[in-house]
Amino acid sequence: MHCPPSPARATRLPLPVFAVVAAAIALAGCTAFFNGPNAPVARRAAALLPTDALIIGEQHDAPEHHAIERETVEALASKGKLAALLLEMAEEGHSTARLDTAATDAQAQAALGWNDKAWPWDSYGPVVMAAVRAGVPVIGANLPRARMKNAMTDVSLDVQLNGEAYTAQQDAVREGHCKLLPEPQIVPMTRIQVGRDRAMAQAIVKARQPGKTVLLISGAGHATKVLGVPQHLPTDVSVKAVRLQAGESPEENENNKGAYDAVWRTPPLPPKDYCAGMRTG
Repeated sequence: MHCPPSPARATRLPLPVFAVVAAAIALAGCTAFFNGPNAPVARRAAALLPTDALIIGEQHDAPEHHAIERETVEALASKGKLAALLLEMAEEGHSTARLDTAATDAQAQAALGWNDKAWPWDSYGPVVMAAVRAGVPVIGANLPRARMKNAMTDVSLDVQLNGEAYTAQQDAVREGHCKLLPEPQIVPMTRIQVGRDRAMAQAIVKARQPGKTVLLISGAGHATKVLGVPQHLPTDVSVKAVRLQAGESPEENENNKGAYDAVWRTPPLPPKDYCAGMRTG
C-alpha cells in the first residue's frame, strides 16, 4: 500500500525544501500506517514477533476485541506461525486437536466443553473456528472448576508471587469483586486467581513449538506481566502481552506500569455499572 502524496500546496516551497518536507510527511504517514493505533492487526502483531507466547488481554464484552483476536489468529496462521490457540474460556483437558478442518461449530463446542452461558459462542466462535479452519489446535487453558476448591486451601499458591505482587493481586481481587467480597474470602479467591494463571502458563509451555507462537486469549488481568500468566512462565519462554483497551486507558499507577508490551485501543463502550448485579445479588 502506498502512502498518500503530500498536499499540492506544498509545491509552492523551493524544490529542496519541498523534497525534505514531502519525505518527512511520507515517512510520518508510513510510520503511522505500519505501527500506529490504526495499523492493520496483522502488522501490529508482526511487530511483537518473534516470541514463544503472545497473550492478548481482552475486555470480555467488547465486540471489537473479539474481531481483533480473530484477525490475529488469521494473520499468524496464514504465515504458518501459530502453534496453538489457548483460551481462558475453556478448561484444561479440552482441545479441538482431533477435529478436522471442516468441523462444525457444534463439534468445536463439544470438544472444548464450551459453557455458552458464561462465554457466548457468538462472541468467541469466530476466533475458535478461524483456528480450526487453519488446522491449528484450540486448547482449553483455564484451571478446571473441579480443582478450584482445592486451590482455595493450597497455601503453596501464596508464595508463587513475590510479596509486593501478591499484595497487589489481592487488591486486584478486591477491585474485581467491586470491594464487596468479605475480607476472609480474599486469600482463597486470590489463590484461585494465581492457580488459574499458573494453569494457563503451564498450558503455554506444553503447547510451545520452536519457531512458532502460542496465542493465549484471556481477560486483561491474566495478561499483565507484573501479576498474571507471564509471572509463572519459565525464564526460557519469551512472552509478549497486549492489552485491548476500550476507550481511554485507566490512570497509570505503580501496579500497571510495564504491565503490557502494547496497548491496542478500540472505541469506548457505552457506560455500564458492572457492580450493580453484585450489589443486588
